[in-house]
Amino acid sequence: GCPDTDGDGIPDNKDNCPTVAGPKEFNGCPDTDGDGIEDSKDECPNEAGLAEFNGCPDTDGDGIPDNKDNCPTVAGPKELNGCPDADGDGIADKDDKCPNEAGPAANNGCPWPDRDGDGVADKDDLCPDKVGTVANQGCPEVTEAVQKSLNAYAKTILFDTGKSSIKEQSAEVLQNIIGILNEYPNAKFKIEGHTDSVGSEALNMKLSKERASSVMNYLISNGVASSRLSHEGFGESRPIDSNKTRAGRANNRRVEINLVK
Repeated sequence: GCPDTDGDGIPDNKDNCPTVAGPKEFNGCPDTDGDGIEDSKDECPNEAGLAEFNGCPDTDGDGIPDNKDNCPTVAGPKELNGCPDADGDGIADKDDKCPNEAGPAANNGCPWPDRDGDGVADKDDLCPDKVGTVANQGCPEVTEAVQKSLNAYAKTILFDTGKSSIKEQSAEVLQNIIGILNEYPNAKFKIEGHTDSVGSEALNMKLSKERASSVMNYLISNGVASSRLSHEGFGESRPIDSNKTRAGRANNRRVEINLVK
């Protein structure tokens, strides 16, 4: 004598869903997608799915149900919401402008350019067109051999007698020095002037400073950045040879160009 409103063969007093037809195993409630999970417990009632995913499908089989998968048709890891990451850089391919080359998120998944190939990205490379070292911010380092070469040239710079004016025949030597300095654009150098012990100590100090300054000004006027150069005079205080011989005094009258570390 009990009614069966939805006509599913289950009387309303025993039907958990009396107004919607459903099978007996679900007490009269429907399972629209036929996946064995009644609609009231099915998060995807219109798509057949798996019980482990509350009735939702996992089309790509990556363990992430389609309703929570940003890339439901292509397998991907959980940390990227189911989207693949072909280059393994932690950026999903769909958001990666270089999906086959690992790169940082800051550069949209692309590697930073390094046009000189020295391992220091152009954005951090103070010398992006010259092969250098990481320790020297992408710039080449001044080696001991280069330092010796600089001073081999510097010691041959000639000045007018007792003056700081540079003789014209030293132009080629100075151009060679400029060429070396330009190879190391972030390195800083000090031009040092030295004299022999002939004459008063005060005059020798003055002359050494003026000659060092003269060389520095020549380099600056020929394109070397002033911020990279400094100068100092030492007079007769740092001889490298004996002042008792003519040859020794000639060696002591010199200019040195040394790397500032």
